[in-house]
Amino acid sequence: MKKYKGLLLCYAIIGWFAIGYAQDVGRSKINFGSGWEFKREEPAANWEKVNLPHTAKIESLVVVKQFQGVSQYRKTFYIPKITDQYLALYFEGIMQEAQISINGKTAASHKGGYLPFTVDLTNLVKGQSDNTITITVKNTDNPEVPPGKPIKDLDFNYYGGIYRNAWLITTSKLHITNAIAANKVASGGLYLKFDSISPSAAKGNVKLHLKNDFPAAKMASVRLTFIDAHAKTSDFESAPIQFPANSNREIDIPIQIDAPLLWSVNDPNLYTLKAEVYLEGKLADTKLEKIGIRKSELKPDGYYLNGKKLFIAGTNRHQEYPYVGYAISDDAQYRDAVKIKNAGFDFVRLSHYPQAEAFLDACDALGILVMNSIPGWQFFGNEKFQENSIQTIRDMARRDRNHPSVVFWEASLNESEMTPSYMEKANAVLREELPGRDHYTAGWIDNAAYDLYIPARQHGKAPDYWTKYDKANRKIFIAEYGDWEYYAQNAGFSQKEFANLKEEERTSRQLRGFGEKRLLQQAFNFAEASNSNRKGKATIGEANWLMFDYNRGYSPDIESSGISDIFRIPKFAYDFYRSQRDAKPRFLDPLHSGPMVSIASYWTPTSNPKVTVFSNCDEVALSLNGNLIARQKPTITAASDALAHPSFVFDTKAFVAGTLMAEGFIDGQKMAEVVVETPGKPAKIILQYDQSSRPINPDFPDVVFVYAKIADANATVIPDSVLPVTFHLDGAEAALVGQNPMPAEAGISTILLRTEKFKKTITITATAPGIEPAKLTLNP
Repeated sequence: MKKYKGLLLCYAIIGWFAIGYAQDVGRSKINFGSGWEFKREEPAANWEKVNLPHTAKIESLVVVKQFQGVSQYRKTFYIPKITDQYLALYFEGIMQEAQISINGKTAASHKGGYLPFTVDLTNLVKGQSDNTITITVKNTDNPEVPPGKPIKDLDFNYYGGIYRNAWLITTSKLHITNAIAANKVASGGLYLKFDSISPSAAKGNVKLHLKNDFPAAKMASVRLTFIDAHAKTSDFESAPIQFPANSNREIDIPIQIDAPLLWSVNDPNLYTLKAEVYLEGKLADTKLEKIGIRKSELKPDGYYLNGKKLFIAGTNRHQEYPYVGYAISDDAQYRDAVKIKNAGFDFVRLSHYPQAEAFLDACDALGILVMNSIPGWQFFGNEKFQENSIQTIRDMARRDRNHPSVVFWEASLNESEMTPSYMEKANAVLREELPGRDHYTAGWIDNAAYDLYIPARQHGKAPDYWTKYDKANRKIFIAEYGDWEYYAQNAGFSQKEFANLKEEERTSRQLRGFGEKRLLQQAFNFAEASNSNRKGKATIGEANWLMFDYNRGYSPDIESSGISDIFRIPKFAYDFYRSQRDAKPRFLDPLHSGPMVSIASYWTPTSNPKVTVFSNCDEVALSLNGNLIARQKPTITAASDALAHPSFVFDTKAFVAGTLMAEGFIDGQKMAEVVVETPGKPAKIILQYDQSSRPINPDFPDVVFVYAKIADANATVIPDSVLPVTFHLDGAEAALVGQNPMPAEAGISTILLRTEKFKKTITITATAPGIEPAKLTLNP
């Protein structure tokens, strides 16, 4: 039966106070992250109070021999009266082996740090009583648990602890299962699948897997409500179904959404899907999901989204923050996604493991396409490792299958010599879990089992492979480019043997502190490689390596090929990518869309008199101290002739201190301008913190970057300043995390602010030798 309603149906999450009091309250989902105690199993270690997300150890900025070992977490929590209810704990991620005990009894164990698991508490906790949970967490090397490779040989770090959210779930004994816990192929939990999508209608079905834990038969039915952004609703209902005692069953409900609001990278329309389970006429369980309706297709001539051809421009991302590793908030995940969209990207590859649910939620909300990836890097492992890797594919598919942002599934162990039988099984498992035409598999090896070949440029020795794949009509997505081919001149995979490979002024691995010339070289490398990528007819898109700098286990330095540094401060390459996005205004103002112009120079005595300007405008005029240097079209060369917006190069002849101004014009009309001034002497600190469209969370732990910019009297940042900055904090339930004092890099010193709750004013003071201090007041 189908109904339409004009009013938004409100649904309130039932709080802790409601647990156990009524059968018809639906489901409660309570954040279980506060009030923990923690200690590492080290000599003289003491219990300390912590909240989740939590890292097993605060590391140094450059991680050398990161903590690997055993940690303990414990918490006492009260459970009210339990009446005909199912209780469970849902852990989004624990790195990487966990043993859980409830009231002294073993409750569960789990291996694998990147995907969630559920612990059934129903028969383990005591109602109207305090209960104790104890978790032993181990993040030592385990060759049987993906990624398997020892950290000392790995191109990234994985950090111990309960580093993602934990939730206490309470609902009826007849309930919608968790997809992973149900272990139900192509179902379990709630699975939404559209078979046909057009402007007039989206047709498909919703599968719900229900479990009856009652010792008696029960009659149940399901109601689905789709609510769009304009509060228009579409309802669907199942007939009543008999559930025998202690049984489980799948319900399949056909759906049709008329005139659907489609999800796309420009307009990421989302629906709220509410699934309600009625037990003998009373509400027993409710599950909410944000979903999107979109048509994703690989065709002989390219990739299409909702019937429109799209060349996919993207990046790669590691989920690491400095000092705290993986233990970042949902809000911090969102801020990273905003930065990716701000940079001009509509795609992100999750290198090289499944990332937080909150990050995927952000990609859904912002219109960022995603390549989901299983844990792996240059390691194939034994039979047990391969078995666990295949299970990871299943778990990843079940967790993420309803996200409209996920269009490609990297069921491939990155840069690992997989056997044909493994690749065939990996693809078969994914297709079994995700039947249908719009779930495309991707692999770094050119094997016919994969829908999409995803080489890095060094794998395929680009552009030599173009002719082969263009003729074969084999679709290619360049999964990595701009780094290794410049760093090692295609020297192969021996990334530990790099001592004599580096050419400092040629490599794309450039810290912000390395200076203007080298940051320009990085930007030119990315531009040249991106230009080359676009000349292959079989290439449907690209993802540069990478968005943010990061630590890696095998090398005692920061991998610096990010277009932003590890503190998320942009380099020149960031603005190159911004300039490749069309100047037409986009759907979200906070993403800094529309016409832009950027001068890739600090304009100091050591600056190149040939000034590079990045812009998506038709023409740019550059002036020096009010005198016009030139007004011109883009400077097109063999290294930029396929780009959407080649850069502009102006010859000022010689450096003259003062003000550079670039103005961007479209169809003769001025649309954007930017000014760069020669910096003077350090005079003050400009103190700011990073919001990226998401303020500090008032109710749950959050982490944000605080930037102290060393500036002259005119507020121009001093790009060569390395003055040490000392940060001081005055505020409850907050802490500064990181090196303190912290030397400025390219004029900016950074520290992390961690808040447990943000209910009271926080004041941060920054001081540096010989200049005026600064104060930043944050009000809730």
